[in-house]
Amino acid sequence: MSTVFKALSDPTRRKVLELLRKGPHSAGELAEHFAVSKATMSSHFAVLREAGLVVSEKDGKQVIYHLRLSVLEDALLDFTRLFGWSLAPSAEDSPKGETHDETR
Repeated sequence: MSTVFKALSDPTRRKVLELLRKGPHSAGELAEHFAVSKATMSSHFAVLREAGLVVSEKDGKQVIYHLRLSVLEDALLDFTRLFGWSLAPSAEDSPKGETHDETR
């Protein structure tokens, strides 16, 4: 969880994740959105990979990045559990026969 939050602490990495929400992108396509060196972008990609937020694959000479949203979801759920919060009521939290319908 701490590696995920470390990765999210930087605005450049958050922007990379935002771009990847639209679909896979090559390292070059992602780098075009930032006024930093290739080495700096490479470091950002490494932090995102280490956190498990992205995966990369080689396609010829290009490296293609894909978002792994499930890792972020898991980290956020773990974080909420630290404080005893629940993002969604579970069936076991409901009295018998009662459902949690948000439209009521």
